[in-house]
Amino acid sequence: MLPEKILAHLAKSCPEVRAMLAVMYHEGLQEYDFGPGHPLQGNRFRIFPEFLKKTLPEDGNYRFFPGEAVGDEDLRLICTQEYIDFTREYFRAAHAGLTVSQSRFGRYHSMDNLPQGRPGKLEEAARLIIGLEKRACELVMAGEYPGALCFGGLHHAKPGYGEGFCIYNDVAFTAKHLLEKYGLERVLVLDTDAHAGNGTAEYFYESDRVLLIDIHQDPRTLYPGTGFASELGRGPGLGYTVNIPVPPGAGDRSYELVFDELIEPVVWKFQPQIIVRNGGSDPHFADDLTGLGLTVAGFNMIGRKVRKLAEVCAGRHIDILGSGYNLEVLPYAWMSLVAGIADFKVDVRPPFEEAASDRAVAHTEKVVEEVKKNLRKIGKYFA
Repeated sequence: MLPEKILAHLAKSCPEVRAMLAVMYHEGLQEYDFGPGHPLQGNRFRIFPEFLKKTLPEDGNYRFFPGEAVGDEDLRLICTQEYIDFTREYFRAAHAGLTVSQSRFGRYHSMDNLPQGRPGKLEEAARLIIGLEKRACELVMAGEYPGALCFGGLHHAKPGYGEGFCIYNDVAFTAKHLLEKYGLERVLVLDTDAHAGNGTAEYFYESDRVLLIDIHQDPRTLYPGTGFASELGRGPGLGYTVNIPVPPGAGDRSYELVFDELIEPVVWKFQPQIIVRNGGSDPHFADDLTGLGLTVAGFNMIGRKVRKLAEVCAGRHIDILGSGYNLEVLPYAWMSLVAGIADFKVDVRPPFEEAASDRAVAHTEKVVEEVKKNLRKIGKYFA
């Protein structure tokens, strides 16, 4: 059940039908849980669907769709078989409560992926995350729904290495699946998570078919320590990775500046055929693991900006939620973001005090100019 203080605020919601959204959901998502005491537990995938249904009626607004876990054949699109085999065996044994040797763990995973206590069915849930996004691609590309909402965003995982609470990179899978299954030539991956998507970047660093725009906290101050403005791609992919490392404290005004001055002009030049956005609530000022400054209203602004960007591709978008390490904030921030993207008119003002100041605007302006300068040097997007 939702906390009482959250339920009390739901009565203030004033829903108004604006658009249809496919929401990809299965209760098995709650099994993506690293165990008691770990920052990432599966209850977020129960809390938000409950919050969504109590805030806004399903009829005429959105519709829930189930999905199935993918097999090894799909996983091989983004992973080595050796990595898949180890990950399946290790995490399934851990969930079963079996004694598991950690001697090989560091070869395939960072220690922050190590379960604490008895985890959920992590590996199965990671496959389910990808299966739901695969179904989302079907619905959107068939024109049945302009947009789909998914849960995952495991953007730190790499072909043969898992890290940052991420096992299989569903963001990379979705982009690659759109390229290979549907023959798309231009996919935009917009990463608004507080952490740089180092795994996603590795997949597409030499590709000119995927534009990765990644706005995140300065990597000198936050894991994974990559995503500097000078990291622009390589070979045919030069200029197709755009990192925007905003300073700690960057809030609503800083993010709006970044969208207006950088993201929007770059996207309109690229002309994507679909937008894949990932990131949850960890840019919020009260997040427990990060140091950015967004308010709940700021997430709505981001959603509205994404909706405007999607005009270039007939509204086609796949949105992926996952991050956030303050569970009091998470449902409000996620809902605010979704409302902005889907144009839902609903009150998601939180019961806690919001900080309105943004102490990092001047610094963010310098970051914007640095990114523009780097892109001009290679003749991309800005004259």
